Amino acid sequence: MNNKSCPISLISVDSNMARMNAFYVGILFSIYVVTAYTPLIYFLIIDFATRIFLKKEYSLTYILAHFTKESLKLKSVRVDGAPKKLASYFGLLFVVLVAFVSFFELSILFYLLSLTLLICIFLEVVFSYCLGCEIYHLYQKLFV
Repeated sequence: MNNKSCPISLISVDSNMARMNAFYVGILFSIYVVTAYTPLIYFLIIDFATRIFLKKEYSLTYILAHFTKESLKLKSVRVDGAPKKLASYFGLLFVVLVAFVSFFELSILFYLLSLTLLICIFLEVVFSYCLGCEIYHLYQKLFV
């Protein structure tokens, strides 16, 4: 099968909210990388888990993103929610891995994971380009 496929759901999400949320996650994660202030990485783990496993409306970064979107009077841009959900799972995985390698002081791995996450966040915020579909496509090609 040569066609690209992406996870598809019947639930749509606001792309501008996803971008705002990614922006705030990127800011917090960047501060963590520069300062090594451990509570920030734990906050991000809890925030990702809250958005994924509970309700996104309980997430502090989501609340901040919603407030910002409303303050800037940005219109909603509806997109399929599945790639964004998959990207959230990847985000959670990355922050957990970063916390783990940071705890064990694995510097090279810490910077590789951090750089990868920051590039993904940059692509989402600046270009509204989510790597979730690309990673899903690669997974499908290699393992299915």
